[in-house]
Amino acid sequence: MLFASPLYGVFLFAAYFVFWAITGRTSTNNPEARRPDARRGRRALARAVFLVAASYVFYFYGTWETAKEQHPPLGAIGWSLLCLGIIFVGSSLDFRIGKWLAKEERPHARKALLLCSILYYLGVLSLFKYFNFAADSITHALHMVGVRISPMHLRLALPFGISFFTFETMSYTIDVYRKEIEPSQRYVDYLLFVCFFPHLVAGPIVRPHQMLPQLAREPAFDVDSQARGLFRIACGVVKKIAIGDVLAVAIVKRAFDNPERYSSLELLVAVYAYAIMIYTDFSGYSDIAIGSAALFGYELPENFDAPYIAKDLQDFWRRWHISLSTWLRDYLYIPLGGSRGGSWLTYRNLMITMLLGGLWHGASWNFVIWGALHGVALAGTRMWQRWRERRGRTIEIPRALAIFLTFHYVCFAWIFFKAPTFAHATLLLARLGRLTFGHDNISEKTLLVLAAGVLLHLVPKDWERAVRERFVMRPAWVQGVVLAVAACAVHLAAGSKAEPFVYGQF
Repeated sequence: MLFASPLYGVFLFAAYFVFWAITGRTSTNNPEARRPDARRGRRALARAVFLVAASYVFYFYGTWETAKEQHPPLGAIGWSLLCLGIIFVGSSLDFRIGKWLAKEERPHARKALLLCSILYYLGVLSLFKYFNFAADSITHALHMVGVRISPMHLRLALPFGISFFTFETMSYTIDVYRKEIEPSQRYVDYLLFVCFFPHLVAGPIVRPHQMLPQLAREPAFDVDSQARGLFRIACGVVKKIAIGDVLAVAIVKRAFDNPERYSSLELLVAVYAYAIMIYTDFSGYSDIAIGSAALFGYELPENFDAPYIAKDLQDFWRRWHISLSTWLRDYLYIPLGGSRGGSWLTYRNLMITMLLGGLWHGASWNFVIWGALHGVALAGTRMWQRWRERRGRTIEIPRALAIFLTFHYVCFAWIFFKAPTFAHATLLLARLGRLTFGHDNISEKTLLVLAAGVLLHLVPKDWERAVRERFVMRPAWVQGVVLAVAACAVHLAAGSKAEPFVYGQF
């Protein structure tokens, strides 16, 4: 059930109307709305149960659609039920472990409980995400030393969004273990925290301290907030389909799959197009997720902040996939020691964090290389900063040059992220080095869409916020006209087949 599909629109608004029919349109600014009573408690339970059921239906359908193409051993329906079971069992286990951690004071017992939770999710993640990769790598390594074995025929399909919900659930038990949050008091609220459909498949990665308090209180029926949500959804769909999908079909997929057929200039345009494509695709998904949650009175964290105007790699990771970068910082980099143990330990911690961050994206050596490139650049950035601090130097690289260099390094790393294999990536780089300037495969439409994506990325946040607030202040019929125009633009730009979200594969 793609976010940019008409089916999702039907599902979203059906869930919206049922949810508010259960909840009632009471503003939380009214003191009466905060007064606990049996009727309000029953409504709270009913709406939470409904959203859990709706989210499970959403996940089941998406997994079933994917499984039909992958032909897993259990069949599409059996595989979808297994994936749902993984989420349900893990959520139930963590809810119970959270309760035990809150009561347990013995250090060894607390560590054992935490380990039980982490091993469940890391075990599930490792099995489904890295089994095929490990089997293929072992077979290839044995072939290189002359040992011939048949490739393993068992192939495991990847449960939809497994990387996202495993990180969310691990953050819950770790935070309870650290005594940074209280455990969830209501079982159904925790189930909903894990499976809430806007963020279930591809984030943003929601932390328990952000979401659980919202689920515990009565949601407000705020017309302005819902108008902002609709605006975010419309922006996300336009980004995804009118820019991301057009660039993917026009040049990105063909150039990265067959770089030998393209000139250096065309491949350079394809690399730039991929940088804009992945940004509009993923930030568009995040916009739809944030807007969808707003329709139900919930707020998800922002996930992007104009990453391609970053002045260095540190700044880039403060702006790109913010929910992942902060998760890696808080649960991996800082526990490893962060920057507390001296220069070389800092560089080691950065490398480990980014290598594991690369592996998080998928079981491929290309992702490892992508993570290593970012780890080396982050370590180099930190080395430069410390050298300047020790020397008392005030050398500053001009901001425009710093942005230019950072953007092109990120694009260089994107080549390994996108290329199907390492051989494709090296061939593309070799073809870039030939300095050929044919442009038969670059259409005017491609260049216009690419330029639109760049301009959209450069729009100041204040301007974007001002446009959104002007939309919110307009009468309902004006908002309807704006949304209808956006829908027409999307319909005209859409291809015959919808492109899947890039981060849906993770």
